[in-house]
Amino acid sequence: MRRWVARLRRLDRRWIDRAIAGGLLVAGEIELFARVGTPAPQSVALVAAGYLTLLWRRRRPVPAGVVMFSMWILFNVAGDDVKSIQMPLIGCLFMGYGMGAYAVGREARLAPVVILAGVLGVTATWQDPVPTDYIFPTAFVLIAWLAGRGVRTRTRLTEELHEAAVRAQEAHEEEVARAAADERRRIAREMHDVVAHSVSVMVVQAGGARRILERDPARAVDAAAHIEEVGRAALTEMRRLLGVMHHGEERGPQPSMQRLDALVERTRAAGLPVSLTVEGEPRSLPAGMDLAAYRVVQEALTNAIKHAGAAPTEVTVRWQPSHLELEIVDTGGAGANGDGGGHGLVGMEERVRLYDGELRAGRRKGGGFEVIARLPL
Repeated sequence: MRRWVARLRRLDRRWIDRAIAGGLLVAGEIELFARVGTPAPQSVALVAAGYLTLLWRRRRPVPAGVVMFSMWILFNVAGDDVKSIQMPLIGCLFMGYGMGAYAVGREARLAPVVILAGVLGVTATWQDPVPTDYIFPTAFVLIAWLAGRGVRTRTRLTEELHEAAVRAQEAHEEEVARAAADERRRIAREMHDVVAHSVSVMVVQAGGARRILERDPARAVDAAAHIEEVGRAALTEMRRLLGVMHHGEERGPQPSMQRLDALVERTRAAGLPVSLTVEGEPRSLPAGMDLAAYRVVQEALTNAIKHAGAAPTEVTVRWQPSHLELEIVDTGGAGANGDGGGHGLVGMEERVRLYDGELRAGRRKGGGFEVIARLPL
C-alpha cells in the first residue's frame, strides 16, 4: 500500500487533474443522458465545459471556479435543471477544495466570496428552490474549501519547519567547521612554536659542537646530549599535539572491497533490504582505488537509506577484464537530498574521476534511483 501511495505522490499533478476532469466529464454526460433522455446540444456542451474547468483548478483556481458556476447557471437558464443531476455538486466540491488549497494572495481572500455567490446563483436559477436548497450545497462546498485551506496551511508549515531545520543544520555545520579551523590554527601555532624553537636550538648546538669537536670533545659531547634532549622533548610535544588532532578517529581496519559483505550486513541492520551480487573473479586493487570503490558503494547505500525508505536495493559488483563496474539500484528512492544534488554524489564523482573512471547517477524510468560507477583496471 505504501508503495502505491509513494508512486501516486510522484505522479505529475497535471495528470491527476486530467483524470479527475475526464472521469467527471464521462460520468456527468452519462448521468445527463440517463436523467434527461435526449438533452439539447447546448446542455451537453455546458456540462462538458463545466467539468473541464477542473483542468485549471491548480493554476487559476478562482477564475476556474467562476467559469464552472457560470456554466451551471447557464445550464439552468437554458431550460434544464442542474438540480436533477448529482455530478455537478461533486465537481463543485473538487473545485471548492482547489480554491482553498491552491489560491494565493488576493485570490485566496476572494475564493469564499466566489463560492457563496456561485452556489447561491446556481441554486437561485433552479426550478422551485426551497430554503434547504440554499443551505446544504453552499455548506458542503464551503467545507471542501476549508479542507483545502487546512491542507495548504499544514503543507506550508511543514515546508517552513523543513527549511528551518535545514538552516539550523547548515548553521551547526558552519559552527563546527569554524571551531575545527580555529583548533587547527591553534595547533599549528603551537607546533610552529615548539618545532621552530627546538629546531633552532638543535641547529645552534650542532653548529657549536661541530666547531669545538676537535678542540674540546667533552663540550661537543655535552652539546650532542643537549641536542638529543631537545629533540626528544620536541618529538614528545609533537606527538601530544598530533594526538589531539587524531583524537576520536577510528582505528578499525581500512575499508576495502573485501569488506563489502560487512557493509551490506550493517545496511540491512539499519532497515534497508539490500542484496549483494558479485560477478567475475575479484582481484586485488591499489589501496586508493580499493578505498574509492568501497566509498562509492557506501555513499550510494547511505543515500538509499535516507531517500528510498524500505525499498529493496541491489548492489552488483562486476569484475571485468578491463574495468570494475559498481551498480547500486533501489526501487523507490530519489537522489541525495531528494534531487541528486547533495554532497554525497559530488564526493563519489570526485573519487571516480581521480582514477579516470565514469559515474552515472539518476532516476530510473521504472521508478527508483541508480548509481553506476566504472573504474578502469
